[in-house]
Amino acid sequence: MSEEGRALLTDREKEIISGEADVSDNYRYKVESIVRNRIRKHLGEDIEFLEEHFEEAHKLAIEAVCEEADRNE
Repeated sequence: MSEEGRALLTDREKEIISGEADVSDNYRYKVESIVRNRIRKHLGEDIEFLEEHFEEAHKLAIEAVCEEADRNE
C-alpha cells in the first residue's frame, strides 16, 4: 500500500480550486461543492471513527487542524 494519496483534496481538485486548471466556472463550482460536502458529511464521521479505533491517528488529525487554526488567528 502506498503512502501517496489525499487527505481532503486530490491534486486535481487543488489545481481547479486554485485557478491553475483551465476549467469552466461551472465545473469549478461543482468541485468546490464536492469538497464542501465531503467535509460536512464525512470529515466528522472519520474523526469520530479514529477517536474510537485509532487514537494515535485521531490525535495527529486534531493536532494538524488545531495548529492550522492557531496559525490563522
